[in-house]
Amino acid sequence: MKLGFTRGNRIIRLFAAALILPVCGSVLAQSYPNKPIRMMIGFSAGSTTDVLARTVGQKMAETWGQQVVVDNRPGAGGISASTTVATAAPDGYTLLMVSAGHAATAAMFTKLPYDTLKDFAGVSRVANVPSILVVAPSLGAKSVKELIALAKAKPGQFNFSSPGVGSANHLAGELFKNLTGVRAVHVPYKGIPEAVTAVISGAVQFNFSPVVNTLALSRDGKLLALAASTGKRSLIQPEVPTVAEAGVAGYVFDPWFGILAPAKTPKDILTKLSREIARILQLPDVKERLLALGAEPAPTTPEGFDAHVRTEVAKFRKIVQDAGIKPE
Repeated sequence: MKLGFTRGNRIIRLFAAALILPVCGSVLAQSYPNKPIRMMIGFSAGSTTDVLARTVGQKMAETWGQQVVVDNRPGAGGISASTTVATAAPDGYTLLMVSAGHAATAAMFTKLPYDTLKDFAGVSRVANVPSILVVAPSLGAKSVKELIALAKAKPGQFNFSSPGVGSANHLAGELFKNLTGVRAVHVPYKGIPEAVTAVISGAVQFNFSPVVNTLALSRDGKLLALAASTGKRSLIQPEVPTVAEAGVAGYVFDPWFGILAPAKTPKDILTKLSREIARILQLPDVKERLLALGAEPAPTTPEGFDAHVRTEVAKFRKIVQDAGIKPE
């Protein structure tokens, strides 16, 4: 009789807890945030990731009356910042602004201090930033088809640049090679400006770089913009076709930026953050600032961003495997 009574009490307690947990989550979301939020970034101040984080963070602070502190932790391709967030308390007060490089790193390295898919919870994608395939006007290729034909006529004589092995720009070039059959050697540089300059000087024959880094140079005639890497044309350079429109069927490479939280962050808090980000990205002044970066607002639900990261990791792993890329 005593055993039955104890077991009954236990069932009642479990049932009560099941009812209370959703209420607790809702209460947490209602009071969130009640202290400053830290937004971690794995890159230096002034980078696209940094500007997006500060733009979104400033608007969050204005709405919620709590400071959003942007914490730059450059180094190891963003791994240092990601490690810090992966081990932070899952309470919504430590966030991570990442680029597509976050998924590319997972594809490049078999061992990381964190699990890219299990140790983070999606908050929202923030924006896409089209990369533009550029060549020097002196190369003699005025279209993607002409570039492919020229490269195939000179096997082993073509190079392409990027800001580093395993970077999104590198993988964009490798996908182009894979789908076109072009033979070209990857040449890594210190950063995007150096990689673009290498095209202008003729040290390499082509490059994929963010539209904000190539727009002025192409309009000044120093570069020729052949195509956008994305599934649709760039809003700030709509006259340039996509790579797929230019004749490379199946080519889509959408460089993106988004916000993650530590795994096990309450769903209600993730949802509240996601909705606030979606609201911010519709503000006219925010749209204007993003457009100046070549960035196009692309908010998602937390679940949608989780699914996007999983898809991107799988896509990048295939590119890395097909190209035989090894981390340096």
